[in-house]
Amino acid sequence: MSYLSEQQSEQKIVRIKKLNQLKLLGINPYPSEEYVVTTTICNIRKNFTEKESISIAGRLIRLRILGKASFGEIKDHTGCIQIYFTKDHLFSDKMGKDDTYNIFLKKLIDIGDIIGIKGVLFKTKMNEKTVDVHKLTLLSKSIRPLPQVKVDKNKKIYDAFSNTEQRYRMRYVDLIVNDHVKNIFLKRTRIIQEIRNFLDKKGYLEVDTPILQSIPGGAVARPFETYHNTLGIPLYLRIANELYLKRLIIGGFNGVYEFSRNFRNEGMDRIHNPEFTVLELYVAYKDYYWMMNFTEKLMKCIFNKFTKDIDNNHISFKTPFYRISMLDSIKKYTGFDIKKMDKEDLRTVCKKLHIEENVKMSKAKLIENIFEEKCEKHYINPTFIIDYPIEMSPLTKKHRHIENLSERFELIINGQEIANAYSELNDPIDQLNRLREQIKLSEKNNKKDESLSIDQDFIRALEFGMPPTAGIGIGIDRLIMLLTNKNSIQEVLFFPQMRTEKGGKR
Repeated sequence: MSYLSEQQSEQKIVRIKKLNQLKLLGINPYPSEEYVVTTTICNIRKNFTEKESISIAGRLIRLRILGKASFGEIKDHTGCIQIYFTKDHLFSDKMGKDDTYNIFLKKLIDIGDIIGIKGVLFKTKMNEKTVDVHKLTLLSKSIRPLPQVKVDKNKKIYDAFSNTEQRYRMRYVDLIVNDHVKNIFLKRTRIIQEIRNFLDKKGYLEVDTPILQSIPGGAVARPFETYHNTLGIPLYLRIANELYLKRLIIGGFNGVYEFSRNFRNEGMDRIHNPEFTVLELYVAYKDYYWMMNFTEKLMKCIFNKFTKDIDNNHISFKTPFYRISMLDSIKKYTGFDIKKMDKEDLRTVCKKLHIEENVKMSKAKLIENIFEEKCEKHYINPTFIIDYPIEMSPLTKKHRHIENLSERFELIINGQEIANAYSELNDPIDQLNRLREQIKLSEKNNKKDESLSIDQDFIRALEFGMPPTAGIGIGIDRLIMLLTNKNSIQEVLFFPQMRTEKGGKR
C-alpha cells in the first residue's frame, strides 16, 4: 500500500505530491549533510549589523508570495525574523535563479518546512530587521500543515491552537505555534537548575536511585507493576525514593538529593499525574526545625529570582513563614478540637462538616480529609503546617515534647501542598513496629489498591545505625505551577498522561 493510498487530508495529499516533485528535480527533501549555522535569530536582533552575511536555519512560519519579490518569516529556537526573497538574488544548489524562485519557492515550499537560508541583513523602509535571502536550502519537508494563528493590527489573536486536549496530545505543535508554552518549559529548566546550584553550593551530593524496585516503599500508594524475565521476579516503578536515600545517609554521606521521577497508579486531576517529579533531600545530624529554616532560605532564593513573573501578587514570600500545628489549624477553621478524639468521634465530626467518611477509613485518613477540605485552601502565603498526628506519619520521629504527634511539616502555598518534611525515624525497632501496624490496618480495611509490605533490607540498614536526619520532598511540578501561574499540572509537563485516541494514538 502506498502512503498516498491511505486516507489523508486534501492538504496533506497536495504536500506529498510536492515532496515527490522535489525528488524528481533531484532535491532531497530530507538531506543528511550538516547545515552550518553561523548565528541565531536572537543574536541577529541584539547585535544587528547592516549588510552582514549570515547563515541561519529554522521553520518557515509565514510566506507571502508577490511578483518578483516575496516576504516570509523564519523561526528558530530563539525567535523569529523577517526574510525577503527576490527573483534576481535567490538560488539553490540544484537550480538557477529563475527556477529557484518560480518553481522551488512559489510552488514547492510550504509554511512549516524547515529551511536553511544564507543572506545579507538589511532594514526595510518600515525599519524592520530583515534577511535578504541569497541561497535557500530545504532541510525537512513538512507534509502536515501547521495551524495558522492570525494576529490583527490590534494584536487580537484568531484561530489560535488553543484546544486543551489537542495541545496536550500534540505538544510538538503547541511548542511551534505558542511561544508562551515554550517559555513555561524554559523557565522550568531554569528553576530546577537554580535549586541544583543552591544545593550544590551547600556541599550536598546529587545521586540516582533505582526506579525499578522489588518492594515499593517510602509512601503509601498503588504502584505500577512489571516483571523481570531474567530474574524471574515482579518489579515495581518507584512510588518514592526515600528509603534508598536514607540508605546512603546510613552509608556515610552527609547530605544527598535527587530529582526523582515517581510513578503512582492512581487518580488524575489538575494537581495529580501518574508520573511526577519530586526533589528529595536528606541531611544528617539535622531535625525538622532546621529543615524549616533551610526551606525558607531555599524558597526565598527561588522566589527572589522568579516571582517577578507571578500574577499572584496577593502572595507574600516574606520570611519567616507562618507556622501552625495541624490540629490547631483544624480547630481554627472547623471549631472542633480533635486532639483527643478516637476514630468514631472523627467520623461524627466529618458527618457534621459534610466530609466524606466511612467505617473503613483510618483515623489518619479522616484527619487528612478534614484538613484538606476545610483548612488547606486558607493558606495563601507560605505556611508551615507542623506537628502531624503520629498515625499520619509512619516514617517520622515521635514529637520530642508532645504526645501522639510527630515531627513533621508540610509547606502550603496558595492553598496547595508544595513540600513535606520530617525528622526522620531512625529507631529500627520503632520503625518495624509502625510498619507492621500500618499493614494490619490496611488488611483490616481491605485496601488492595495500596501496596504495603515491609522492606526488610531497609530495616536491616537502620539496624546498622542512621544518624539523626532531616528529610524533605518538594513537589517540583507544583512549584513550577506556582511560579508560572498555571493551575493545572498538565500545563507544566511536556507530555501529560492521556487516554489513547481512537486508532491507537496516545
